[in-house]
Amino acid sequence: MRLSTITNWAYGATVALTLASGTVMLLASGAEEGERAAVEQRANFDQLTATLEIDAYRLTEQARAYAITGDPTHIIAYRREKAAARSVEQRVEHLRDAGARESELAALRQGIFWADALLDEQEAAIKAAAAGNAETARRILFGDEYGRELDRIAAQIGKFQYMLDQRTENAVQKATERARQWRLMSEVMLGATALLFLCVLYFILKQRILRPVVRLSDVVTRLAAQDFAAIPPELPQVDEIGDMAQAVRIFRENGLERQRLEQERDADRMTRDQLSRMTQRLQGCDSISDLVEVVRRFAPEIAPHFAGRLYIQEVRRNAMRQACDWLSPQQSREEFAPSACWALRRGQTHKPKGEQIDIPCEHLGEQGSISTICIPLTAQGESIGLLYFEQPEDMAADQLSRTEKYLEMLAENIGLALSNLRLRDALRQMAMADPLTGLANRRRFDTVFKEQIAFAETSVEPLACLMVDIDHFKRFNDTHGHDAGDAVLRSVGSVLNDALRETDCAFRLGGEEFVLLMPGFPLEQAVERARQVQQKIQDLRVEHRGEELGPITASFGLAAYPDHGRAEKLMQTADAALLRAKAQGRNQIVIASAREAVSHVA
Repeated sequence: MRLSTITNWAYGATVALTLASGTVMLLASGAEEGERAAVEQRANFDQLTATLEIDAYRLTEQARAYAITGDPTHIIAYRREKAAARSVEQRVEHLRDAGARESELAALRQGIFWADALLDEQEAAIKAAAAGNAETARRILFGDEYGRELDRIAAQIGKFQYMLDQRTENAVQKATERARQWRLMSEVMLGATALLFLCVLYFILKQRILRPVVRLSDVVTRLAAQDFAAIPPELPQVDEIGDMAQAVRIFRENGLERQRLEQERDADRMTRDQLSRMTQRLQGCDSISDLVEVVRRFAPEIAPHFAGRLYIQEVRRNAMRQACDWLSPQQSREEFAPSACWALRRGQTHKPKGEQIDIPCEHLGEQGSISTICIPLTAQGESIGLLYFEQPEDMAADQLSRTEKYLEMLAENIGLALSNLRLRDALRQMAMADPLTGLANRRRFDTVFKEQIAFAETSVEPLACLMVDIDHFKRFNDTHGHDAGDAVLRSVGSVLNDALRETDCAFRLGGEEFVLLMPGFPLEQAVERARQVQQKIQDLRVEHRGEELGPITASFGLAAYPDHGRAEKLMQTADAALLRAKAQGRNQIVIASAREAVSHVA
């Protein structure tokens, strides 16, 4: 037999026994109610008969008092109490209505008869006293016969009460016996119900509650210890235990979700801390190389598993050139034009793959299975760089969304730091540049020259110095005005600036004097480059106000390290060669001699 069938039969029997027990208890309660009714009836009869006896004695006392004192107030009280007293039939009828039997009422009527007889004697005594015959009145009211009549009244009332007591006692005994029997039956039924209930309860506890609860208890204990690897048992029954198991499962799921949220919160806090640290380091950078190193170290920590590259725009060449990379990215060229990236075109993050299909960037080459993210680095609405990331596979959508937010914050911080560095470099360049030609000025030359000297002597690399002086420059100013002279200076400066691929190599020392440093150039290569510069200057055709200014030539003095002595005397040696070129007729290149080098050394 199935457990559910046994349980249902047991429940049915329990309910039947409970109902029967309740019925028996109601019957027992009814018997006890009869017992209480009999006792209440006896008390009611006692009160009524006591009233009858008391009335008789009160009337007697008032009549006797009048007979003795002659006070008319006793007559008034007597008349009032006599008028209040009811007749025999009224008293008997009232007792009959209350449940008195005829045999009992017969005894009571006899008592009431004697009470009425006393009323006649009292009237006679009152009349005698009123007529002035107080002795007769006293003899009537205090005589032996009057006393015997009072005793008869008390005896008849006592007899009536005795009969009532006998009947009440019998009724109480019968009611008590019935109540006891009904209570016994009720207790037996309650005992059977309790026994059946305990048997069923034990069976259900063992089969339906104890075993599942023991299993659930172990799971709950582990879950309380934050061990969410505990799996609640699958309980198919639809009852409180099943609800409890479902609640435990929900609690475990909530715990796992809370644990996941805590891990995400900790990861977010750690990422924000790393972003804050990186921002502080970026603010302390003095150069682009410092910024690149900070990005290379912090980017893989802020966005783990996201391989990427940092590109910085080279304004002169209008190109995005890779400054660093991390975690070995597989796509994107090291250098490309800004127009090859849609993120730079649109000025916002660009994802060719994802929920919304988009156009791939040209700098990616062949579009493979890797999902990429391009984030522009902007400053004042202009793109100055690019962050390129390769999204790892099988990353959850919510985690990807959070990481993308941090990538955008990373790009914003890098863009701001790069913009600040460029602004600082621009201000420094303004302080170190000649405003007319755009070349570095004498102050910048002194700094760069010391750096190049130290590098050449440390690495034993050649270094050439070409001094340039425009021939007859004063003639341009005197003939055509200073504006024409400025045009000549700008043209010559442009030639020198384009002479080398490297930056910070061409300088204007002042007036019409220029210098060109050529690091890594041996003497032969420096001579060839000097000839190219000379030819380009000779080919210049400068117009001012629609008029050609005429041929432009320059004198050159060239010295090289280590061919002409110590590097720190290189400029003086080249300057000496320049003076010799001007003295020999101008528009020529003069290479420093050993004597000039020795003289400057001495």
